Amino acid sequence: MSTARTAPEAADEDAAASRERPAAVVVGGGLAGITAALALADGGMDVTLLEGRPRLGGLAFSFKRGDLTVDNGQHVYLRCCTAYRWFLDRIDATSLAPLQERLDVPVLDADRNRLGRLRRTALPVPLHLAKSLATYPHLSLAERANVGRAALALKGLDPADPALDARDFGSWLAEHGQSQRAIEALWDLVGVATLNAVAGESSLGLAAMVFKTGLLSEPGAADIGWAHVPLGELHDTLARKALDSAGVRIELRTRVTSISRMENGRWRVEVPEGPDTSGQVLTPDTVVLAVPQRETHDLLPEGALDDAGRLLDIGTAPILNLHVVYDRKVLKQPFFTALGSPVQWVFDRTDASGLTEGQYLAVSQSAAQDEIDEPVAALRARYLPELERLLPAARGAKVHDFFVTRERTATFAPTPGVGALRPTARTNAPGLYLAGAWTATGWPATMESAVRSGTSAADAALAALGRPRGHLFREAA
Repeated sequence: MSTARTAPEAADEDAAASRERPAAVVVGGGLAGITAALALADGGMDVTLLEGRPRLGGLAFSFKRGDLTVDNGQHVYLRCCTAYRWFLDRIDATSLAPLQERLDVPVLDADRNRLGRLRRTALPVPLHLAKSLATYPHLSLAERANVGRAALALKGLDPADPALDARDFGSWLAEHGQSQRAIEALWDLVGVATLNAVAGESSLGLAAMVFKTGLLSEPGAADIGWAHVPLGELHDTLARKALDSAGVRIELRTRVTSISRMENGRWRVEVPEGPDTSGQVLTPDTVVLAVPQRETHDLLPEGALDDAGRLLDIGTAPILNLHVVYDRKVLKQPFFTALGSPVQWVFDRTDASGLTEGQYLAVSQSAAQDEIDEPVAALRARYLPELERLLPAARGAKVHDFFVTRERTATFAPTPGVGALRPTARTNAPGLYLAGAWTATGWPATMESAVRSGTSAADAALAALGRPRGHLFREAA
């Protein structure tokens, strides 16, 4: 007798198996939501991912401008970002966002017309940076010695200590002998790019975490990686492929307006009828909210957090990106950072954008509160001369295009006290979890923090269902 299933029988059995699996809805298709959806599906759940935009990727995405594919902003990661590296591997994208073999950051002082470099060797911590610091031309001999002493003091701090969260990094640096020049030429050089705030406006706890993990944990921890293709290829195209392979249903242009608990213990997730949706109600066992803090506040059912209002106290910080297309090559290195200039970090995005003639530079400006709303004409008048001052080859070059991208709420503001406001993945409501770079990951608002938050939410959800998993990635030292 044949045991082969007919097509209707197979469909019925597959549907029954699907119903037997616990169902989850992930609200938000940024890195946190994508990660949570993948981890939940890998844990055996029936997962639906809802995203209001027509794409995945959240605030790390690409768009078309003429023939170019442009990233909304320059995003980098470090070798110590073990969660984001797991994410790249999970979506089969590791080779598309390679790391430096060894940390090497060109630092150009515009006022003194002097180039220095922050490099590491293979020596153990802290000797791996000793040679670079000893020859760093942007600080005096006394300032370099004081930097070393401050670094050793920083290594002894516990970033999880609530007392550190309540203090600002700038005052701690001043107490430990750091001159304003040292803060500008070293501490803020790293801190502004990673924390999106200057030292005086940053939590000492978050700053200690950044510098201890990135510079004082392992010799290669701070090696820099970045996408050599458009971010959309990673965070949208390849992420969708990975989600599809994991069995996750993806619904774009789908904005959730209400989440409530039903009497049977399941959740009611409402999507209203709109131009792109017919309207629907989902009733999963588990919900992961992976959206910004203010949107999370609006969707949380009453009592889900002891003090949901504290989410509204988590401030935001902007990032401004300036995009310049020249008729010729003006920068020989893949990137550099500047001192004595409003210019912060400059990256060559020529190949990644698809530009075939000339050169396309992206200028990334963090902590851009004073400039985020300035007109394009004013920004052009300020920054093109600065690029010519920093790059002599740009002085005779023709600018084919100059445009601006603005992320007014790019990150949460890492101000002193923010650690006490960031919630964990778990809520008071069984089956409801939070994810997002702004949640209590211990990291600043980075791609690493977003991925960590997604895994934390998924792990908590699976553990509650009796399906605990092992760690997906190695913790940074």
